[in-house]
Amino acid sequence: MSEMSKEKETPFKQKKGGLGRGLSALLNNADTDITVSDEYRAGGGVQLIDVNDIEANPFQPRTEFEVKALNELSESIKVHGLIQPVTVRKMGYDKYQLISGERRTRASIMAGLERIPAYIRIANDQEMLEMALIENIQRENLNAIEVALSYKRLLEECNLKQEELGERVGKERSTVTNYLRLLKLPDEVQIGLQQNKISMGHAKVILSVEDTDEQIILFKRIENESLSVRGAEEIVKQAKTNKTSPSSTPSKPAPAIFEIDDALKFKIEKIHQNLASNVAIKSKGNKGEIVISFKDYEDLERILSSLADND
Repeated sequence: MSEMSKEKETPFKQKKGGLGRGLSALLNNADTDITVSDEYRAGGGVQLIDVNDIEANPFQPRTEFEVKALNELSESIKVHGLIQPVTVRKMGYDKYQLISGERRTRASIMAGLERIPAYIRIANDQEMLEMALIENIQRENLNAIEVALSYKRLLEECNLKQEELGERVGKERSTVTNYLRLLKLPDEVQIGLQQNKISMGHAKVILSVEDTDEQIILFKRIENESLSVRGAEEIVKQAKTNKTSPSSTPSKPAPAIFEIDDALKFKIEKIHQNLASNVAIKSKGNKGEIVISFKDYEDLERILSSLADND
């Protein structure tokens, strides 16, 4: 497995249940499975808990973890221990569910730790989802699509408006809107954004193209030609002006016509006399060729010898 391969398997207990069945289906009983002792209320101290008693966070927006980064964190934990505690909520029967810190938990298990420090909080499903998503958005290096999906879940499953969401995550409403628009891109483009083949700036340019097929064409051009955001904007601008496809190669303005003035004509005539051969200028724009005619091999040899002697 390469260093940049992704870790998808959860190395600790995974709660069974499908996300598509709604928040309540993710827990056995949202009303009774939370320990309500004051000992576990928000703001309590750090406690050591058994990693075998921790369930994965079903609301975790990050689905992939870089193996290389996990290994590096694991090696650090072996030397220094887990410095930053994870955050969990207390479930029934001395079980816990992660709110944040899945990467640290994975690395701790890899390092061989049996117990890790944790902040223990109480939260119902909706509060759990909000805390997990918002903390991940603010702390983790999520890619743009993961952020967009997190925003979407906060809006839909926590019944937030975009203004409220912006306040929760400390972003302008326009920023939230721009992220949500990314989810309208074709799957191929979204994957490219996740894999850093294009930037969010590129994605915004692609969104300015209405046709889905043309969006994919533009995405491939950006990737294959390593286009900058400005370069992509120029393609879209010219395509709209000329009413062509982004797949079309932008036409360049015709070069200026090359003019042979009297001074150049005099020099051409002088070369003609010196070589005793016809001399012609073939030009296209500001580039061209000097063509010297010869009759046969001996004449060619004579001309070349004359040019070499003048060198």
